[in-house]
Amino acid sequence: MNLPNIITLGRILLVPVIVWAIASNQMTIAFVIFVVAGVSDAIDGFLAKRFNMTTEIGALLDPVADKALLVSIYVTLGISGDIPRWLVILVVSRDFMIVGAVIISWLLDNPVPMKPLMVSKLNTVAQVAFAALVLASLGFQFNASPYEVILAGFVTVLTLLSVSFYLVEWARHMSATAPIP
Repeated sequence: MNLPNIITLGRILLVPVIVWAIASNQMTIAFVIFVVAGVSDAIDGFLAKRFNMTTEIGALLDPVADKALLVSIYVTLGISGDIPRWLVILVVSRDFMIVGAVIISWLLDNPVPMKPLMVSKLNTVAQVAFAALVLASLGFQFNASPYEVILAGFVTVLTLLSVSFYLVEWARHMSATAPIP
C-alpha cells in the first residue's frame, strides 16, 4: 500500500457520498465531489508514474474506482430522471458485457490480455464530460441543453463503438487460441 493506492481508495470511498449528494438533490456538492475525484485520479496517476510507485493492486484498483464512480453517477442521475435512462442502460450494459467476456475467458482458462483501446479512452472522456456537464448544470442552475445533447450523442456512439471493438477483439482472441478438438 502506497500513497497513490491510498488516494485511489479514497476515490472509491467518495462513491457513496456522491450517490447521496445526487439522491439528496445536493448537486453542487455532487459536482464538487466529482471534481475532487477527478483531481485525485490525476494526482494518483502522476505520483505512481513519476515516482515509480505503480503496483499490481493500483493497476486493478484505479479502473475499478473510475468505473464505480461513473456507473454510480450515471445510475443515480438516471433514476432521478436527470439523464435519459436508455443512456444509463447503454453505458452500464457495455461495462457488464466487457466484464462478462473477461470472466468467461478466465473460466475457460484463456484470459484476455487487458489493454484499453483508444476508442475506449475517448468513450471515458465523453462519459466524464457528460457527467460533469450535467452535474454542473444542475448544481449551478444553468441550461446546458445543446451541449448535453451533443455530449450524449458522443457517449452513445463511442459506447457502441467501444463495446463492439472489445467484443470483436475478445472473439478473435477466444477463437484464435481455442483448443482444437
